[in-house]
Amino acid sequence: MSIDQASAQDLQAQLADLEKQYNAFEAANLSLDLTRGKPNSAQLDLSNSMDGILNSAYVTRAGEDCRNYGGLDGLAEAKELFSKVLGVSPQETLIGGNASLTLMFQTLAFAHLFGVRGADSAWIKEGVVKFLCPVPGYDRHFSVCEELGIEMIPVAMTDQGPDMDQVEALVKADSAIKGIWCVPRFSNPTGIVYSDDVVDRIAQLGKIAGAHFRVMWDNAYAVHALHREAPELANIMDAARRYGTEDSVIIFGSTSKITFAGAGLAFMGTSEENLKYFKKHLGMVTIGPDKVNQLRHVKFFGDFDGLMTHMDKHAELLKPRFDAVLQHLEDGLKGSDMGGWTVPEGGYFISFDCLPGLAKEIIALAAAVGVKLTPAGATFPYGLDPEDKNIRLAPSFPALSDINKTMEVFVVCVKLASIRLKLQAE
Repeated sequence: MSIDQASAQDLQAQLADLEKQYNAFEAANLSLDLTRGKPNSAQLDLSNSMDGILNSAYVTRAGEDCRNYGGLDGLAEAKELFSKVLGVSPQETLIGGNASLTLMFQTLAFAHLFGVRGADSAWIKEGVVKFLCPVPGYDRHFSVCEELGIEMIPVAMTDQGPDMDQVEALVKADSAIKGIWCVPRFSNPTGIVYSDDVVDRIAQLGKIAGAHFRVMWDNAYAVHALHREAPELANIMDAARRYGTEDSVIIFGSTSKITFAGAGLAFMGTSEENLKYFKKHLGMVTIGPDKVNQLRHVKFFGDFDGLMTHMDKHAELLKPRFDAVLQHLEDGLKGSDMGGWTVPEGGYFISFDCLPGLAKEIIALAAAVGVKLTPAGATFPYGLDPEDKNIRLAPSFPALSDINKTMEVFVVCVKLASIRLKLQAE
């Protein structure tokens, strides 16, 4: 029954029952965590055979000894393999260390301080620098902007991707807007896949934006589907080529949730002209990446089909966890008008929207009985959710039994907060 249709007497009875359940959770001394989208141990075990896979064969097919210095943009073999994940050519690909976040930070820092086409193009020389941030979104993107002093402008997310009418209007009106963050496939945290039309319109932003505008295309979940029939993502670089905006697009990815989160590979794809300037500055930071790790990743996967077969194994481990979260939400909250949620077909998160003004309270109620959830506001710039309603759920890391217990608590906390709010209003 909808909360709005229930009588005050019914709500009081429900509240008394919920408080009993909540007190039982409190007495159970729980210690559960649903905060971050980390791979679980079984997922990490899928890549254990990488250890020793080179068997002391450290020479690449070009005759390079990958134990030595050099190779700033990575091994040719690695660029061939992971360019397919990015959707660009090997010549437009750079392979880095274990974190795509590092490449993203470096991209913005170099553009901000040194320019994208020499010192005269440095963003910081123009004074105030702004970035568009689709919300709810990824907190670490927002942290990068905050660290560099880049002003963030929230834009609404729809079930097709960012609200492009809003994005285009903002970009046309303000040349200080230098870019937009995007997680285009299985977006963090909503799990939606950008529509073909949205991808096409984003590819055209470089024609209407101010100078040196950049689309930060963080395709972190490019191959992280829960099943092979999940929606595909249109190739943004192909679209950019049609409009002559290749320089405006920078694509990122990694194996952090494919092999070892702390010992994977990061990669970026962009125009060869962009790479030339990026490598000029990168050469001041490093003499070269860990090419041994690159070679063992290539040996481990063999080819792109091998990588996709590996991702099927991840899906087998992740799907039951997502199903458990969604089942608890369906069983406990469907038809109640106490909240809504996304049903992703890939990625690492489920986005839950409670009644406005209750996210902080729900998270505090859960914390008081030993259940950690992502802080309210984390999915918005500066940690400020104007409606205080979005909660990111991350089911990948805990054991299935812990997910079930966590979701029992979560549903009770949502109901408690919602019914108390309704009774206060009457």
